[in-house]
Amino acid sequence: MQKRGRLPKSLIVTADDFGASLEVNSAVEQAHREGILTAASLMVAGDAAGDAVERARRLPDLGVGLHLVLVEGRPILPPEQIPALVDASGQFRTDMVRTALTIFASPSARRQLAAEIEAQFAAFAATGLKLDHVNAHKHFHLHPTIASAILRAGKRHGMTAMRAPIEPPAVIAAIDGTPRRAGIEHLWAKALRRRLRKAGVTVPDQVFGLAWSGALTSAKLRPLLDRLPPGLTEIYAHPAQGPYPGSAPAYLYAEELAALTDPLAKAAITRNCITCGRFTDF
Repeated sequence: MQKRGRLPKSLIVTADDFGASLEVNSAVEQAHREGILTAASLMVAGDAAGDAVERARRLPDLGVGLHLVLVEGRPILPPEQIPALVDASGQFRTDMVRTALTIFASPSARRQLAAEIEAQFAAFAATGLKLDHVNAHKHFHLHPTIASAILRAGKRHGMTAMRAPIEPPAVIAAIDGTPRRAGIEHLWAKALRRRLRKAGVTVPDQVFGLAWSGALTSAKLRPLLDRLPPGLTEIYAHPAQGPYPGSAPAYLYAEELAALTDPLAKAAITRNCITCGRFTDF
């Protein structure tokens, strides 16, 4: 049997929020053409989703997946069809805890959830793009009920890969010097990974991007590539050419784009014999 330490190092580099704005879309295209980005997760109801789809059609080697949005965004279905999930403005609620409890307690809310997830899968299918992977905004797919709905819809739409955000704290601590402990989300993510693999869905062995969400700069990315664990890794980021309506005030969007296009990042991938690709390549 092959020892763990001798496993090859494989890497997927993903940009989330593809379709959120032109600033994001331009950065995704630049990071793929000039840098190390291999995949992007599409918000099908995003303000610039149409532009994102057009760019993706020009980028055949970019693995485009579905970034399911169930909080802090616009639904695909009319708000009157999913009243348990939206606020008075017709947008998804921003309180994840309240939404999670509502979904858990209400059969009607669960039916609305399943309908919206199906609608987002259908909207992705209508683009004609091949579905590379699936994940959820704010990692809301860690909620077991949401994960179940995604698995059911995903089976109908050819889903073959999904993110379970399991980030090794020792690797992060070795780079930024901050001791970290795995929280309850780490346990949920492990449970999700077991469930997905049992269903035959490809899941990375580890994911990086949680601890440094919005701050995956070159100073962090370069040493991460030198310390990349064996097996299949996903690194996700939020590149953009600058802030945009609805963006997070503290996120270093342009710095993340610079990190993904840094020639030293490419050199680190070559030096460490890392194989890069889309989810469907692994």
